[in-house]
Amino acid sequence: MASAAPIALTGAAGRYAQALYAYAEDTGHLPAVIANLERFAAVIDSSPDLSRLLASPLVPAAQAREALDAIIRRDELGDVAHRLVGVLIANRRLALLRAVLAAFNALVAAKRGIVTAEVTTAHPMTEVQEQQLRARLIALGYGNVRIERSIDPSLLGGLVLRVGARLFDSSLKSRLNRLQFAMKGAA
Repeated sequence: MASAAPIALTGAAGRYAQALYAYAEDTGHLPAVIANLERFAAVIDSSPDLSRLLASPLVPAAQAREALDAIIRRDELGDVAHRLVGVLIANRRLALLRAVLAAFNALVAAKRGIVTAEVTTAHPMTEVQEQQLRARLIALGYGNVRIERSIDPSLLGGLVLRVGARLFDSSLKSRLNRLQFAMKGAA
């Protein structure tokens, strides 16, 4: 495996993610934990009710734990997911669950040398466009690239690309804003 850049996970979610990764690695169950936690994040993302439950400070901890335990059992997400929920509830940090899962996925990607490129376009990208973008990023030295797509019709055209801390904005909206600013300066 290629050596990735040092991972800088900050905040409580990053600390929980690092502890979770270390635990999974030490117990020798890392691949299973990764798969289960990816599924757990997908379950949360697909359920607006569950997302509201996690975000609400008004839901009693016992009720939240009962609901999450039922989901973990139903989807067979494993003991690590159950323990993570227990620790977050005990520390009154349940609202961080989705952020912890996102930080864990970022940590796994970084350990594997995978670079995440967040691409926002005005219209859905075709497979050909995505492959061209991936090839261009590899040519720029980004290596193994995972592309996360989103759509923002307000961009009008072009794309906004974020790779790590770097932002590339070639959207039509940005170009028009720059042109408007330049014209105001010329007046």
